[in-house]
Amino acid sequence: MSNNTDRAAYGFATRAVHVGNEIDKDSGAIKRPITMGNSYALPYDPTDVNWSSASGNLYTRNGGTNQKYLQERIASLEGGEDCVVLASGVAALSGLFFALLNQGDHVIFSSVTYIAVYRLLNELFNNKFGVETTIVDTSDPANVEAAIRPNTKLIHIETPGNPTLTISDIAAIADIAHRHGALLSVDNTFASPFNQRPIELGADFAVESLTKYINGHGDSMGGAIVGKTEYLDQIRAQSQVNLGGAISPFNAWLIMRGSVTLPLRMRQHNENAMQVARWLEAQPGVRFVAYPGLESHRGHEVAKKQMSPGFGGVLSFGLNADHDTHNRFVSYLKVITSAVSLGHDESLIVFLGENDERQYLYPEEFHKGFFRFSVGIEDAEDIIEDLRQALEQVGLL
Repeated sequence: MSNNTDRAAYGFATRAVHVGNEIDKDSGAIKRPITMGNSYALPYDPTDVNWSSASGNLYTRNGGTNQKYLQERIASLEGGEDCVVLASGVAALSGLFFALLNQGDHVIFSSVTYIAVYRLLNELFNNKFGVETTIVDTSDPANVEAAIRPNTKLIHIETPGNPTLTISDIAAIADIAHRHGALLSVDNTFASPFNQRPIELGADFAVESLTKYINGHGDSMGGAIVGKTEYLDQIRAQSQVNLGGAISPFNAWLIMRGSVTLPLRMRQHNENAMQVARWLEAQPGVRFVAYPGLESHRGHEVAKKQMSPGFGGVLSFGLNADHDTHNRFVSYLKVITSAVSLGHDESLIVFLGENDERQYLYPEEFHKGFFRFSVGIEDAEDIIEDLRQALEQVGLL
């Protein structure tokens, strides 16, 4: 099962184990080894070699063996034709934008996105390269349609959105994009391909921070772009080879190893997050809970349509309390760790205060400060007990 074309014959978990992996011909090892060399042997006459090619093993910035194996697996899990793996999720996002966009192009992007997307499209590409951008609440496809211009090249959405868990209808927005001759990219990091596959819903590109759920262990960094080879070849040549966003062999190997357990971990993340969200929603000291699996979530019906079998492991919530009480609540947690990132095996929480530069784009309930909570794979009862005792310590229970 070394090629992603085998994906149709096998289930998700089988592909997570086997695609990109074969018996090593040199050692007989049944797992791919780490190839740490940064340079590969040249042919007898190297004068015809394209030194900027990413098509073969030449120099690790052009691509390496561990990267190739990981690309095969991610393309298969996402249901896409091809994949480029880069050094981080932000490298993948910026690599996609850099390769696709030219001066004078127009981009529509979600009002709730990862902070790097907000800065790349709202500031850097706009100010440095003359790319026009429009921020839109993409939870309503009509807003996207209304923002289309003759020069719209790309629509970029994030669903569920970071950090408010906003849901956008991928199929509906893909239809709008393609009717107007634009492309659609979807940041799928919060869902992972286990819960949602944007390519199968009509998107042109699925972008993943491999650092998060696909690796799942908080010990490596990487990013992936999945789509058609004609576009991915451009990204390889421009963003990987010429900008140097290549992933290290060791990180590619770690993510390959972590991805094997993605379906097992995601089932637990999904189940735990749902239990925790329901428990939090029932607490009088909790001001709001945002989780697409809850019937109270504005995007619940759309999420049910495009996410299966679960709604991911991230939720947001706020307390009926002032700024300092939110911080004191975190200080009392014992199982849950106060740290950035998400998708790790352990539960992570971060307090986002009232001074976030994107606050004006968030729904009203987020304006008094809130937590982004990445629910881990610990026993749900222990996570809930940790939340309960911290609420009690700050006088909200």
